Amino acid sequence: MHRPTALGGALTALATAAAGVLVAAAVSTTPAAAAVGGTGTGYLHTSGNKIVDSTGATVRLTGINWFGMETDNKTFHGLWSSNPWRGQLDKMASLGYNTLRIPYSNDALKPGATASGINDFVNPDLVGLSPLQILDKVIDYAGGKGMRVILDRHRPTAAGQSPLWYTSTVSEATWINDWKMLAQRYAGNPTVIGADLHNEPHAEGTNPAATGACWGCGDTARDWRLAAERAGNAILGVQPNWLIFVEGVSCPSGGLSNVWDGDTSNDEDCGWWGGNLTKAKDFPVRLNVANRLVYSPHEYATSVYRQTWFDAPDYPANMPAIWDKYWGYLHKQNIAPIMMGEFGSTLADPKDKVWLENLMAYTGTGVNGMSFTYWSWNPNSGDTGGIALDDWTNINTTKQAILQPYLIPPVGGGPSPTPTTPGPTPTTPAPTGGCTAGYQQVNAWQGGFQGELTVTNTGTAAVNPWSVTWAWPSGVSLASGWNATVTQSGTTVTAAAPDWSRSLAAGASVTIGFTANGAASAPGTVKLNGTAC
Repeated sequence: MHRPTALGGALTALATAAAGVLVAAAVSTTPAAAAVGGTGTGYLHTSGNKIVDSTGATVRLTGINWFGMETDNKTFHGLWSSNPWRGQLDKMASLGYNTLRIPYSNDALKPGATASGINDFVNPDLVGLSPLQILDKVIDYAGGKGMRVILDRHRPTAAGQSPLWYTSTVSEATWINDWKMLAQRYAGNPTVIGADLHNEPHAEGTNPAATGACWGCGDTARDWRLAAERAGNAILGVQPNWLIFVEGVSCPSGGLSNVWDGDTSNDEDCGWWGGNLTKAKDFPVRLNVANRLVYSPHEYATSVYRQTWFDAPDYPANMPAIWDKYWGYLHKQNIAPIMMGEFGSTLADPKDKVWLENLMAYTGTGVNGMSFTYWSWNPNSGDTGGIALDDWTNINTTKQAILQPYLIPPVGGGPSPTPTTPGPTPTTPAPTGGCTAGYQQVNAWQGGFQGELTVTNTGTAAVNPWSVTWAWPSGVSLASGWNATVTQSGTTVTAAAPDWSRSLAAGASVTIGFTANGAASAPGTVKLNGTAC
């Protein structure tokens, strides 16, 4: 659920584009099959209320939504900004988001579909690519950072969401066939772990003349549970390793209560669009491959709609029972895992901060907590705003501080969600045997560039804490850096070890990413703790 705003930023960015952009060097990535830690190893499956990896280790998905592919742009929003697409993924991973939920519409999958809203000074490697080709690049790069990807059929067309999984112009067959195409496209790539079948099925029409999505009503044209089985089994027939994420409905009857009859005794208990899974225990989704089903409710705050429970006299103490009723019982009764696909708020109302703090506590801490993907990275969500601020680079620190204790970063992605306070650590002033350095210019645009400096400790002992320095020509200035605390004094740049990765073992490497202002320049006189590389 969202109302994107400020799409005009795409037009502004495009208006500044001109010929002669520099083409970035290709970035090699590591497949997620090798990933360990926050997102596990290999493909994922379920066991009771847990998501586990190919070794049986419990995995908690703590992710974020990056939308845009479901809109008229047909690709990720923010590609019009001055922050390159890789820089945005780098930031997400460094903050601790280990999973990316990617909304799309079937319009973006059509042959001949074109992506718009791309600043080709900043993202020259995306120029001329189709929406699916851009998606390929994002998935490849995210996988190299140890992140996982969930694909979300958000809308049948770019025009808007729909209560049912099909419309007069997008049939159920199209919906399923497009899912099968995506499953085949990413078969063998365990970065992509599953399908969120349809976003926010919900009620439409007034009972008893309901026309919206019901749960367990038995009408094949409206029963979302039956449709989820048809689509889920079709996908698993192509790609049996995927997880199938099934959202709830709003009202199990598929219709709105008649509020005009003055009789509230028979009015139905409804919830958020996609958020009502009260019938899932009695009418479970039945899949042909065992241990693939994850229920994925949505949950929102007053910035989306002021539900009655927000004004209850015992708020927020009343909220856990409400979450239990709509979807939490599935986790607590060990029926199936929960992956809360969307939740978010502007935090403009003081009640919303309390809501978010209590909701996160409800999901539980550590790897055994419920999985989630926060809505959203994008600052241009009219309902919630984003983790990124309007420049698509800086971060809403208030929201991030609430989420941070629950995030389990991908390997190499960011800080531990439960850091410990280390005691005094002996410092090795320099590596015994030296170091090597390699540089790759990732991107360049008029007035700036992006690069990655990889330094390897070729010595025989760990360097703890490590620090890398390099020199830039006069006129080149640091804009941002990641995977280290990067600062500049004069023409000297220092990348100091972050608290979550202070030691650089013998033979190990660290890659420091940065963007800079000025003429594209390779780092010179690179040193590791004072030893020249």
